[in-house]
Amino acid sequence: MNYRNYWAKIALACVVVLAIAACNNEKTPKAAAPSSASSNAKPGLVIRYIDEDSVIEKYNLAKDFQESMLRRQNELDQTTKKKSDQITNFGASMEQKYKNNQYLSQDAFNADQNKLQQMQANAQNELGQMQQSLQKEFEQNSKELQDSITTFLNSYAKEMGFDVILRKSATLYIDPQYDITDDVIEQLNKRYTKVAPKKK
Repeated sequence: MNYRNYWAKIALACVVVLAIAACNNEKTPKAAAPSSASSNAKPGLVIRYIDEDSVIEKYNLAKDFQESMLRRQNELDQTTKKKSDQITNFGASMEQKYKNNQYLSQDAFNADQNKLQQMQANAQNELGQMQQSLQKEFEQNSKELQDSITTFLNSYAKEMGFDVILRKSATLYIDPQYDITDDVIEQLNKRYTKVAPKKK
């Protein structure tokens, strides 16, 4: 459970990177083709690049999704603590009653023991459902974010006359004059309308 909680917090930071990578996987084969095909490339190939880390930091859609996921994660953490405290307190109460000979019969003890087991089962079920919901929301956010960036970059490249848009992290060296990150972020945010909170 702890591993999945940790993963859920970290995963959203990768969404934009994955989205840009997926977008460029569709756009880069022409640039990455073997040298034998280079004669087919048109003269004056127009190449630009973006810094995906800046997009992660500044694209409002990504920021809204991150805030939403953190809220959901906090709810899960709080519910986990609440259920854990309830079970721990009831178990401690049982132990104290047992030490003080307050159970008047084996049936009374068994009833509390069954109640404790039911509390544990209910907590596991509720937390499992919350985790599944969190995972589903993350996957939906990832797809929506990927679609948003892919759609924008496709139309943006055509509008600007770019043949290839690369990720900065995928290049060994590229002249900073070909950096279009700021304009991409500005245009993305101009087109963005804040998403309504998702219903649970």
